[in-house]
Amino acid sequence: MVDVEIRLISHTTAQDANGVTRKVSEISRDRLAKVESVGRSEFFAGGKTGFRPALKFVLFAQEWSGERELEYNGARYAIYRTYQIPGSDYMELWTQRKGGVNGRTDTDSH
Repeated sequence: MVDVEIRLISHTTAQDANGVTRKVSEISRDRLAKVESVGRSEFFAGGKTGFRPALKFVLFAQEWSGERELEYNGARYAIYRTYQIPGSDYMELWTQRKGGVNGRTDTDSH
């Protein structure tokens, strides 16, 4: 596997006059990671719990600061699960594509 560039994305939020929390700004950081396909068992297990697993990204654990989204090859992914690999400095970010991240017209399913 080769390293690819990903953009980790977080948001600042604030409450509006009605008390509704809204995204105010987006903060992004470019990092290097390895990208892998999700396995068949993860894909089907995720589907049973309402997730649509797409890709898994592996990066140094200290590079991740709790972001819940990332961008890779121009597409946005929601991070639905993380896993610190025991005995290593690496973390897995399990992602899915979904309308709330990509917009209402997103039909891409990779």
